[in-house]
Amino acid sequence: MEGLVVSRNPAPPRRRKTRAGLLVAAPLMLVFLTACSEQWSRLGLPVAASEEAPNVGNLWIGAWVACFVVGALVWGLIGWAVIRYRRKDGDAPAPRQTTYHLPLELLYTLVPFLIIGVLFFYTVKAQDAMIEQTEEPEVTINVIGQKWSWTFNYMEADNPAIGTDAHTVGTVEALPDLYLPVNKTVRFNLESADVIHSFWVPSFYFKRDVIPGHPNSFDVTPNRIGTYDGKCAELCGEKHAAMLFKLHVVSEEEYAEKVKEIAANGGEGELELAEAMQAVLPTAAPEEHK
Repeated sequence: MEGLVVSRNPAPPRRRKTRAGLLVAAPLMLVFLTACSEQWSRLGLPVAASEEAPNVGNLWIGAWVACFVVGALVWGLIGWAVIRYRRKDGDAPAPRQTTYHLPLELLYTLVPFLIIGVLFFYTVKAQDAMIEQTEEPEVTINVIGQKWSWTFNYMEADNPAIGTDAHTVGTVEALPDLYLPVNKTVRFNLESADVIHSFWVPSFYFKRDVIPGHPNSFDVTPNRIGTYDGKCAELCGEKHAAMLFKLHVVSEEEYAEKVKEIAANGGEGELELAEAMQAVLPTAAPEEHK
């Protein structure tokens, strides 16, 4: 047909640049999403390092899934209602009102209670699993919280591989290290020398308050070798943020070596509550450590 011109020119430069950028960005996004997939699967929780941690981890994930499902349903119904019943030309100024719809009112009253009941059931179940204690723990650590650090007593006098108790006293300037054997049930006995502290290892998904005059305890079974952060989770004074420690989950053999090394370097025996206070404030009487 005369006058008809068919253009076979390539795409304009801007479009070619956009396509090239997508070709470069797609693999990078794939790598980024792959690297983040493990962290996203935990929805912000740190890496779990104990046999008990999945009890809390599963509850956390389940609660978020429930939130997403309920949120999607609510927003979906809102969107459907907005689109389906939007006002059209010729409609009455106000639509017909529905009142005293008993089945509907019962539905949106009972469903929230049902959701809360399910969450409550699984919360109690996870809590009971986390605070359950064995009759014969394989390792016992007596922990003393004092402003603003930790004292760790390794109660190993009856362990043939070690043969002595040992202790480590931390300070704000010298953070203490805590060693635990992998795949061994550990009993933590917690005491405070002054104010309320809270013993927390985020990778255990559990914390326990350390209250003066009220000993606390809990069991945990570390199952992942590595180094983890520990801290006080209760605002306890001026240097609360510095009340930190490092947790090392090691093999059973390395654990025995570390405890014997601590004992040989001046940390032999158990440090009692009053002695721990004096070790941190050597010039103060126990009653002055407040």
